[in-house]
Amino acid sequence: MPSPEERAYPTHWEADIVLRDGGTARVRPIAPDDAERLVSFYEQVSDESKFYRFFAPYPRLSDRDVRRFTHHDYVDRVGLAATIGGEFIATVRYDRIDHLGRPASQPADEAEVAFLVRDDQQGRGVASALLEHIGAVARERGIRRFAAEVLPANTKMIKVFTDAGYSQKRSFEDGSVHLTLDLEPTERSLAVMRAREQRAEARSVARLLAPGSVAVIGASRTPAGAGRAALGSLRAGGFTGRIRAVNHTLDTGPGGQEPAELAGVPAYRSVRQIPERVDLAVLAVPADQLRAVVTDCGEAAVQGLVVLSEGVDRDEQRSLVRLARSYGMRLIGPGALGIINTHPDVRLNATPAIRTPARGRIGVFTQSGAIGIALLDGLDRRGIGPSSFVSAGNRADVSGNDLLQHWDEDPDTDVVLMYLESIGNPRKFTRLARRTAARKPVVVVKGARHRGSAPPPGHAAPASRTPDATVYALLRQAGVLMVDSFTEMLDTGVLLAEQPPPAGPHVAVLGNTDALSLLTFDACLHDGLRPRPVVALPGSASPGDFGRALREALADAATDAALVTVIPSVPAELPAGTGPHTPDAPPDGQVEALADALREAADATAQGGRRKPVAVVHLAMEGLEKALAARGVPAYPTPERASRALAEAVRYTRWRTEAGEPGKVPDLDVDESAAARLLAGATPAAPERGRALTEEETGRLLGCYGIGVRPALPAPDADAAVEAARTLGFPVALKTTAPHLRHRADLGGVRLDIAGEAGLRRAYTELTGALGAPAELRPVVQAMAPRGVGTVIRGTLDPAIGAVLSFGLAGTPSDLLGDVAHRLVPVTDKEAAGLVRAIRSAPLLFGWRGAEPSDTAALEEVLLRVSLLMDDHPQVVAVELDPVVVAPRGVTVLGAAVRVAAPAHRPDLGARRLPAY
Repeated sequence: MPSPEERAYPTHWEADIVLRDGGTARVRPIAPDDAERLVSFYEQVSDESKFYRFFAPYPRLSDRDVRRFTHHDYVDRVGLAATIGGEFIATVRYDRIDHLGRPASQPADEAEVAFLVRDDQQGRGVASALLEHIGAVARERGIRRFAAEVLPANTKMIKVFTDAGYSQKRSFEDGSVHLTLDLEPTERSLAVMRAREQRAEARSVARLLAPGSVAVIGASRTPAGAGRAALGSLRAGGFTGRIRAVNHTLDTGPGGQEPAELAGVPAYRSVRQIPERVDLAVLAVPADQLRAVVTDCGEAAVQGLVVLSEGVDRDEQRSLVRLARSYGMRLIGPGALGIINTHPDVRLNATPAIRTPARGRIGVFTQSGAIGIALLDGLDRRGIGPSSFVSAGNRADVSGNDLLQHWDEDPDTDVVLMYLESIGNPRKFTRLARRTAARKPVVVVKGARHRGSAPPPGHAAPASRTPDATVYALLRQAGVLMVDSFTEMLDTGVLLAEQPPPAGPHVAVLGNTDALSLLTFDACLHDGLRPRPVVALPGSASPGDFGRALREALADAATDAALVTVIPSVPAELPAGTGPHTPDAPPDGQVEALADALREAADATAQGGRRKPVAVVHLAMEGLEKALAARGVPAYPTPERASRALAEAVRYTRWRTEAGEPGKVPDLDVDESAAARLLAGATPAAPERGRALTEEETGRLLGCYGIGVRPALPAPDADAAVEAARTLGFPVALKTTAPHLRHRADLGGVRLDIAGEAGLRRAYTELTGALGAPAELRPVVQAMAPRGVGTVIRGTLDPAIGAVLSFGLAGTPSDLLGDVAHRLVPVTDKEAAGLVRAIRSAPLLFGWRGAEPSDTAALEEVLLRVSLLMDDHPQVVAVELDPVVVAPRGVTVLGAAVRVAAPAHRPDLGARRLPAY
């Protein structure tokens, strides 16, 4: 048995964290070879901080102290350090104690905790982050409470403990404050942790997007190359800060200290030679030079990196990210197109694209440089620009999650557009997207969606094993507008940025072309909108006619939005001052006049300052899109594109309304403690060794949550089948339970409504004669359920997303057509009702073709009970109720299966850490 000194170093405790000011640090266990680092750290701590730590003057550490603080058993005595550039900036340790405060071992579940933070690092949130990490370590080692003694004058440390959100007790004893913290996460502690995470990660992105100085490393002497192009973009865009260039081949005078010049900016051989602080470095060097350049940037205290360089494999990316974070830097890329910030106080264009977009209020994130270029071009053609733009390439560090944290409270961003090829942490992305969508629309298109496709080689995040349909459904539930192409993303984003969200789905359609208006009407119906009767204007309608018709349509309280269809018209008399007109183009001046008329009509009908959205579908109207864009009115070349964009806007309005009234998780009558006792004896110790519960265990567990399963008795022969039927009572069903025939009535494995013994024997003979021997078929007999609609309820614990509740109709609709709806657990009463109605085949439950409606209220209760079971017991990793027959009165569960496993680690409940792919 290894001694405490020989215990394995716990590498899984290592973590990169983001501090309050947006910089990064590394948290890791303190090891014996840290003695010199510890001594150096202690020498940089002020006498006052040492006094607060040891309650007495303590100018230096003795050799015995150094050994005690660097040698740990990682169970009863643990020390963690926060490091930057390999040097300690803070330490924390705990020592397990008994109820009298003496050193102890397991099973004692209390520990004394103490911190020390270097004075120049105080105020960055280091101690708060270390408390989260040492708390997670302590829970892993069976410690449930921390005790701390703090001098009353040490108000900063008292605040660290009291602000953490843990349940705590506080007293004053012997001249010090005695604090006891319960380490079990609470709603408040999780809320505190996530708020700190949001502020820190948002600040880390803000530092990248608003630097005071930028250095382009790898800018060539000739105009060729990404680095030189990025240098040109910074200058052409009017960056308000300092610009410097770095090229290691330059002749910069004796000692290399005199700057040369590249493209009109001071240039140096190394970033370390730049005398002023560099906030952001843009790297455009060969892949094999990246590590050395990142090290130089770290030594020069650069705050962030944009890596344009390509050809970096995953192992090299991990190494670069770890190196960058160890120096406190965030990294965008590798393979990034770059970043843009159009704010007039910054005007940053750190991309190889010389053209700087106009300022707008749309935040754009993309993993693909090509898609990024297309998005910027598409916005420009629509007369709008981004507030900020990030093309993250392989996104080895900074990801869409970080940008959501930033844009959530960014006053310059009203709409978020994201092109994603992978979602590294769907659970966190869903949580952040829900919070952001409550403030502003989030429109997402995802590449690599289909089976067989995967993120491009080199992308840091691996392909997710979660079915894409499930991810789509859950993101929609979180308020994300999921669209199918970047064109749809642009169409939707521009509409939401330029127009107010519609209050409902009722759309006025008006225009001077019957054909285009009717196509628009049909497109609205197809997309779930409710178009009102078309208002037809004459082909010669003037701008004034359009304005009057639109004003009248918008003034109608039954209208929520308007789509205007336009083709060139030739008025009977051209307005005075207009130029010549040709049949294939609108008269001179008509375009501007029409754009003015439509915008004025929209403004004139605003009620209480709130306008209704207006969009235009046009054909052969040269210049109209540009004229409308200048007035904030989106225009589309086809009815389908306009209708889809408006339908997404309606969907967003509906989600925000529903999110404001989310419903509640009802207090159902369940026996949670009995279920816990059953699971304690049935769950394997290791998470990877799950097991299926027996039929008897399944019935008992579900019974604890008020879910009854109709019994099925085995029928190994015809006599046993008859005996089972006598026990259950006729009529009965005879069915196989063999895996390849289970729930396959289409293959003849189920015989229903058997009224008597003779019929049962005959059915048994036919079944075994057609499909195989009883030992293979495993027949069972079950009492008939009332007639109804067969449905399937499944609960699954997805490691990437969490517990998911799914619902669909039994058989073909869900198995073949994929008509299944999903919700995250725990499900509220409103979400359960929405889940039943979300599938396309839902009308079968609500009296389709004159049938008696099913008891959906009883069905919703079963959904809620399954949700509650999975939420209460994380060791339940899968539940399947198949089929659940929903009759006009009541539901009957005919089959059930449950799988359990030891609860897996929940990273979202642990200490904050940056992902390490």
